[in-house]
Amino acid sequence: MSFKKLDELGHKLEALEHAQAILGADEATHMAVGGGEKRAEAMATLAGLYHRQATAPEAADWIAAAKAEALDADQQAALREFERQYVNLTCLPTEFVERQTAARLRSEQLWRELRAKNDWAGFRPALENIVSLVREEAGLRAGVLGLSPYDALMEQYDPGNRAADIAPVFAELKTFLKDFVPEALAVQAERLAKRPLKPLGGVYPVDRQRELGLAMMAAVGFDLDHGSLSVSHHPFCGGVPTDVRITTRYKTSDFLSALMGVLHETGHALYEQNLPKQWPHWPLGKARGMAVHESQSLFVEKQLGRNPAFWRWALPVVEKHLGEAWTLDDLLPHVHKVERGLIRVDADEVTYPLHVILRFELEQDLVSGRLEVADLPEAWDAKMRDYLGLSTIDNAADGPMQDVHWPSAAFGYFPSYTLGAMMAAQQWAALTGEHPAANEEIARGDFGAVNGWRRDRIWSQGSRYSTPELLERATGEKLNAAHFIAHLKQRYGKS
Repeated sequence: MSFKKLDELGHKLEALEHAQAILGADEATHMAVGGGEKRAEAMATLAGLYHRQATAPEAADWIAAAKAEALDADQQAALREFERQYVNLTCLPTEFVERQTAARLRSEQLWRELRAKNDWAGFRPALENIVSLVREEAGLRAGVLGLSPYDALMEQYDPGNRAADIAPVFAELKTFLKDFVPEALAVQAERLAKRPLKPLGGVYPVDRQRELGLAMMAAVGFDLDHGSLSVSHHPFCGGVPTDVRITTRYKTSDFLSALMGVLHETGHALYEQNLPKQWPHWPLGKARGMAVHESQSLFVEKQLGRNPAFWRWALPVVEKHLGEAWTLDDLLPHVHKVERGLIRVDADEVTYPLHVILRFELEQDLVSGRLEVADLPEAWDAKMRDYLGLSTIDNAADGPMQDVHWPSAAFGYFPSYTLGAMMAAQQWAALTGEHPAANEEIARGDFGAVNGWRRDRIWSQGSRYSTPELLERATGEKLNAAHFIAHLKQRYGKS
């Protein structure tokens, strides 16, 4: 039976994915600096093994034969998604996958070393090599999938996403935000003139911040028997659903920075831990793309973590771990602080989408060849000045070197962040429409109904539906930026 053969193949592929994921998480958190070269070799070999097995010619025969077998609805959905993955994987030769994986890992390792030194000149050749490989990948994929090169890259992160659909939505959002950022800043200044910002204290030891993070993770639903919290240069969620690895980075002068990173990554982890248990070794049982993933992380960070109702419950928890007592009026101005800044991961809800749109525009130009890596710092600076009134000239560490995505060859990923923010706001609007008591429950530290809604509508569906179809089924309407705009106006605009 061909479906059974695909099922057996899925188990082998899952084992390789597991090894790659855990090695990758370890490489970013615990690996000694001197282990980089051999780790890159090992992971490149595993990537090649995975690719050879996943793209084996006999798998195409099994897919074709399985279509004629008597399959139930779940099996048919599993087969459809397996075929979609197979087509996307067979776009690339194994030799290319190994070459790109080795280059990507060495580039990431170099990035970690050179970003700290603001050494753009030293890093530039590695990024030029990565961009060259990304252009090669985009060309290979575009030829098979019948898409433009950039769309072919986006397809790997969010099936169905097209630049032609995203660009006008982002243009509308950019126009709104360029006007709204000054408004939000003016509203904030007015409030602070009436009640000055109260400093949140002094030094917050990392071990206490870590315990606070673990307490928050557990409270919002993270299963600590199937996951852990570590430190890395860049916050991430990795590992596998049964062993989720999340990380943050700490500042002893600012506990909110690390805590918001923890909440964001916990949102990713909740999605992974609650995927359908009966299909873990099939693409059907995996998360439905990065925009949906970001909608889950941003839901926890923004709809929960920056919600006043959340802090009515959370303030005593913070006091217990950090030893300081604040009122809601003391803390919320920090949680809702709007500030033009250079760093995307530290940006507030209002300015964050402008960071993403900047990258979306630049990476399209890099992939197409309209922009070369040598000219990237100046192009970045020009957009940063236009969108946020800030300069990154001679500061590549806080400009084109600040994110791990491009050093790791992840082009086509950035749009997912802001699409995810829009989807999170839309999910919250639908959830609270159906369940008006949500805020009251959150204020008591009861996240059961909120998580139950997302488990039923999003998490348990895996990759059964396309991103647009999943969102429409969950919320009753297609992607509608109005929910995100209304959310920002309500929280940050003139009352």
